[in-house]
Amino acid sequence: MRRDLGNGFVDHGVATPISNHRGTVATVDGEGRNVVLLWLFDHRGGYALLRIDVATGDAMEIPMPFDPGGDCPFASILSTRNRYYTHFNGHFCEYDPAVGEFTFCHETVQQMAMGMTEDDEGRIWSVTYPDSGVACYDPGKRLFRDYGHVYVQNWRQYQRHVACDDRGWLYFAVGSTASQIVTLEPESGTANPLLAEAERCQGTAFVERDEDGRVYGQALAGQDEWFEFYTGERVGTTERRQRRAKQIITDSQSLFWRDFPDGWQLVECDLVERRLTTKDDTGAQYTVKFDYSSEGAHLMGLATAPDDTLCGGTAFPMRFFSYDPACDEWINRASYGQWNTVRRGGDRFFVAGYTGGFLLEWDPAEPWVETEPEDESGNPHWWAQCAPAINRPHCMIVTEDGQWVVFGGTPGYGHTGGGLYIWNRRGHSGMLLEHEALVAQQSPHSLLDIGGGQVLVGTTVQAGTGGERKADVAEFLIVDLMSRSVEKLGPLVSTAEQIDDMVYVAGDRDGTQSGTIVGIADRRQLFALDLVSNRVTQNTHFSDDLGDTVAHQGPRVFVTGGGEIWVLLTKGLGKLITSVSGAYAVEMVAESPQHLRAGGDYLNGRLYFACGSHLCSWRCP
Repeated sequence: MRRDLGNGFVDHGVATPISNHRGTVATVDGEGRNVVLLWLFDHRGGYALLRIDVATGDAMEIPMPFDPGGDCPFASILSTRNRYYTHFNGHFCEYDPAVGEFTFCHETVQQMAMGMTEDDEGRIWSVTYPDSGVACYDPGKRLFRDYGHVYVQNWRQYQRHVACDDRGWLYFAVGSTASQIVTLEPESGTANPLLAEAERCQGTAFVERDEDGRVYGQALAGQDEWFEFYTGERVGTTERRQRRAKQIITDSQSLFWRDFPDGWQLVECDLVERRLTTKDDTGAQYTVKFDYSSEGAHLMGLATAPDDTLCGGTAFPMRFFSYDPACDEWINRASYGQWNTVRRGGDRFFVAGYTGGFLLEWDPAEPWVETEPEDESGNPHWWAQCAPAINRPHCMIVTEDGQWVVFGGTPGYGHTGGGLYIWNRRGHSGMLLEHEALVAQQSPHSLLDIGGGQVLVGTTVQAGTGGERKADVAEFLIVDLMSRSVEKLGPLVSTAEQIDDMVYVAGDRDGTQSGTIVGIADRRQLFALDLVSNRVTQNTHFSDDLGDTVAHQGPRVFVTGGGEIWVLLTKGLGKLITSVSGAYAVEMVAESPQHLRAGGDYLNGRLYFACGSHLCSWRCP
């Protein structure tokens, strides 16, 4: 699988050569044959629709009629006319299985539909993240209307539930920072919120169409109180003990519609094993094999494991990979969640993952046992979960003495301010520090062991997914792991919104807060921090020819190895150097033939890093 790219670079192959479905439906083609339609997604985005003949397994890929641009379906709908719709990367499209091709595509305002529905006239509606863009397509008249962004907030909105009443008025539910239900009159395009400010909740609202022609909703999904809506008005409240939701074949990216028109059912469509199983009305099951092309899932990040392999996780699908460079062999398995950031600690390998901010510990010397939180025998072993304070981990360290594992990141959907979790390996006990105890309304984004049981924390002002940003400048703090005491150093790097990574360059890690730290902020700022004075002694910007550092949900920008401190850049490999004047700088050492996306580790004279779905490396001089 190894491929020489020249100039010391090697492509070791695709870590997870599998695509993910982003909506799957059972239906029929133009000849009445049962077929399965699904949106294919790999590291490029939603690149094609896959049509599988249920009887034979014959599969055909129909490329999307626009460039996916890394985006993918988050909602889709199979209409009553038997046409399959989705909307992403600012394009609304229709696939007709009767003719076997895309029959409509139209550009819209950005970005992707989070919810879709069909009204009583057969018109297809979509509402898009992040600013509630609304689009409508009438397939009978072949008329399309882009209403633009109709409800703007200062945070990114999710609109998972969309419905129309029998008079054609549109309603959509908003989350996650503050719930809302918005209605739109189709002729004028006028949109109005229907919940008073005092009724809005942290989380997502809910709407659904009833068979009585009206739309019912909740200020927060799952509440007991229901609101009744009709012709754009809030009619009143009801307990709504009898729900008669109108059947509309739509959902998020998890849409999996099983029912064929003739009574058969789709049991399984497995993109990993490339296997499709159906059953007839007697319960008898039938399995066929199919195939499709994939450029693989993107790598979240990687690190050297204790057994001298390169290990990490991919998404989507969520998979574990292990690559042994000594024999050029891969292992690929289903993983527990998304391995956002990974780190070796002695003879173990640690994972901080999404969703829920979980902590895993893997012993490569023992057999792999599927992870279950309640199963003590799991390997990787599940230790903790920190949602909603940490939902997407962005940083993790294992202290040099091996006693502590510390990780942090951004909070749950719609929240602002993430936490820091401190795990004591010796006592098998942990403690979560919420953002109020760290830096209010900010989240940990980078960590550095400075010795003496203390860690230096650099923050980000970014909120959790769909949350509201409430701070302007990233800050620094020192946390004592035993006492959990926090020393706030403040916003030392002016204008920086995010501290990406940090590395110790001078001094002893003796717990006296001495020495010099070099770090990266906002992917282009290089700074030096003196731990004695808590003062930034240098703050410079990269030159344009260097570009940005790598970035992901758990970036590893600095890599130490071979007596050097390497800097992973999107354009190639850099090295931290000291100029004649004593200032620090990054020098480009080798431009990569492929863009780097995530870091990164050192093993036996080579730097390893992620390029999209590929694991690549470079021979250090």
